[in-house]
Amino acid sequence: MTDINSVTGSTSSLAPPATLPGQQLNQGDFLKLMIEQFRAQDPTNPTDPSQMVAQMAQFSQIAATQQMQASFSQLASSLQGDQVLNASSLIGRQVLVPSTQATLGAGGVDGAVNVPDSALDVHVTITDASGSAVRTLNLGQHSSGLANFHWDGLDDSGKALPPGNYQIHATNGGNPLDTYVQGQVSGVGNTGSSGTYVQVAGVGGVLLNQIAQIL
Repeated sequence: MTDINSVTGSTSSLAPPATLPGQQLNQGDFLKLMIEQFRAQDPTNPTDPSQMVAQMAQFSQIAATQQMQASFSQLASSLQGDQVLNASSLIGRQVLVPSTQATLGAGGVDGAVNVPDSALDVHVTITDASGSAVRTLNLGQHSSGLANFHWDGLDDSGKALPPGNYQIHATNGGNPLDTYVQGQVSGVGNTGSSGTYVQVAGVGGVLLNQIAQIL
């Protein structure tokens, strides 16, 4: 961009001054600067036509960039709206989502363990709020994939445990495995930066792309 010398009226090629936070040159500002430059130019040394062409090209580039940014913003908003609308069809459905916490209700707890490789000794341990193990489920041998389990809400002695939140841990020969819990979708929403999420009963908010299964 060409900077105008306020004393002599001559021009020199300088980098444009940095804009203050929250300020940005728009198309109107750029055009005003060009007009002022033509008014202040030295008649004996007019602006080089090649500089004017370069400035016009820069002006066109700024306009195209602003239009592209506006189009991308509109597209992103539209896609987010469509994703939330599509996700609303999950309301009332049962889904399997990653969680290390399970909420015990009248029907017990259904979940799964992610077995990355064939496993010979998969166990699921349920612990209460104090961290004490109350039930251990032996899932035995499993091939790679999701190994489903059901906890009926009883402890190892067959006593019914009170409803509430419990922790679940899965292992294969002492090695920890990822756990999933089944729950009903009660709502959907959008976080903005992270994308669309679903509200799962007993678990809370879970990003849409973290759903392992729709049942």
